[in-house]
Amino acid sequence: MNYLLHIVVMINIYIILSLSLNLIVGMGGMMSLCHAAFYGIGAYIGTLAMVNWGWSFFPAMFLAVIGTSLLSLIISYPSLRLKGDYFVLGSLGFQSIVFIILYNWVGVTRGPYGISGIPTPNIFGFAIRGLPIWFVFSTMIMLACLVLIYLIMDSPFGRTLKSIRDDEIAAGSLGKNVSWYKVRTFALAAGFATVSGMLFSGYMRYIDPTSFTIMESVFILSIIIIGGAGNLQGPIIGAVVLVVLPELLRFLGMPDAIAANTRQVIYGLAMILLIRWRPQGLLGNYNFS
Repeated sequence: MNYLLHIVVMINIYIILSLSLNLIVGMGGMMSLCHAAFYGIGAYIGTLAMVNWGWSFFPAMFLAVIGTSLLSLIISYPSLRLKGDYFVLGSLGFQSIVFIILYNWVGVTRGPYGISGIPTPNIFGFAIRGLPIWFVFSTMIMLACLVLIYLIMDSPFGRTLKSIRDDEIAAGSLGKNVSWYKVRTFALAAGFATVSGMLFSGYMRYIDPTSFTIMESVFILSIIIIGGAGNLQGPIIGAVVLVVLPELLRFLGMPDAIAANTRQVIYGLAMILLIRWRPQGLLGNYNFS
């Protein structure tokens, strides 16, 4: 039972991550490969506030959301000039820079040693401990983020963002400030990614830079591509499928090393087939072709 609850907690974390990336990719039409950077920045800012300054979980989360959203300007402003493949390379460069900083700034992040003993969240003196409590807590946070992202997507802001995705020149000719919408989209996505980072650090009670690598960004983008983008159900089903798949492989009795490689092969094959035969993913509205 605890094993299943652990899987659900991880699914909740990746649903928030994939829905937040969906704002950039599915709603804004910008193929980003730096989402794990926002995920990691948020986790580290919140964790350092709790460990070094003694802050509780929610004030630390608030600080991390603000800090990560501001740092997202580093990639969002260049995105105003970079298009297509150039933007993908720019986001990849940002991801690499963030990982290098997290790994080498040992005096602050403790580098490859990681940060352990992260305090558990507290709600009015009630500590979030144990898998059943974490299942309820993470599900509530995920649902709150789901509602907020739904309201964003269904708002005039969301509809304008879709119009920019479909025809940026036409949207600009109608008086829409394209640059401002892109910057706000990155800030919002980074803020929601921070929530996932805080959940991950609080749940694991340990973080290190290897959880926020380029491969993690590729994995989150794979969720969007396979599940589908431009709506809510695509990222959700993608997160469920890609988080559960490695666990299913374990039941086949594969050694861990082989199972990990097999998982990557399956991800790659699924992405190739979907891009060829169903570019919008399993349940998406946005056509990646």
